[in-house]
Parts: sequence; structure tokens; C-alpha cells
Amino acid sequence: MSKVSPTQIEKLKDKLKLKGYKLTPQRRAIVNIIIDNKGKHLTAEELYDLVKVECPEIGLATVYRTIQLLEEINVICKLNLDDGCNRYELVNEDEIHQHHHLICTRCGNVIEVEGDLLDSIERKVEKEYEFKIENHSVKFYGVCSKCLKK
Repeated sequence: MSKVSPTQIEKLKDKLKLKGYKLTPQRRAIVNIIIDNKGKHLTAEELYDLVKVECPEIGLATVYRTIQLLEEINVICKLNLDDGCNRYELVNEDEIHQHHHLICTRCGNVIEVEGDLLDSIERKVEKEYEFKIENHSVKFYGVCSKCLKK
């Protein structure tokens, strides 16, 4: 199992400290699980099941509070993939916007699209409507390659 790098821990500690919080062992375990499962878009319950293996004493309420805190300090973001669940992923500080997602309507597989495909559209919208875009969320629905081969 990979661990959070010392640099990531320091950044996380700084963000928590600014809000008056500490990096507790439970919070660290939750962050480790999120990083180890990058790209899996875990729900709070899935996160809880995974972190419970490392921290058997942890409660679901602690996981929910930690998710809320990590979202508040912009370490993770909430995703709605139209499956009735809130899912979470790490915020990539190098990206200006969230990345896009491809959602298979047959098997439910979610594929991340790296890179921002909407730069030119955003510039046009900002200019035409005098509106400063801060973020966007794009989901494409279709059939993944595995399902197409079936």
C-alpha cells in the first residue's frame, strides 16, 4: 500500500492548521485510502469499509466528518455521477478545473479524461457573457470499450 508523501502531509497539515484542525491518525488513514484508490471515485461507505481495515476503531460518523472537512479545505471534491451516491476524489492542485468523466451506461464504469477539453469554449463564454468561470463539471454518457466488445 502506498503512503502519502511527506510533502503532501505537510501541505495537508498546513491546510488543516489554517482552519484550526490537526492531522489525527484517523484523518491520515482516510487520506491514505483516498490516495491509494485514486481514480476509483469512492463513496463515504466504501471509504469507511476500506479505512476500517487499517483503523478498526473508526466510526462511520468520523469518516463523514473527515470527508466534510477535507472537502471544505479543498483536499477532495464531491462528485455526482448520477448513480444516487456522492463520490469523492482528490483535488489535483495542478488542474484549474475538475477533469471530465466518461460514464458507461451499461456497466457503470467511470473513466477519467485527463486535460481540460473546454478551454476555448470557456474563453468564448467568459468574453461573450462577461462571466468569470471558476470551475465546471462535464460528464459524457455512452458505452465503454469493454461493453462494446460484448
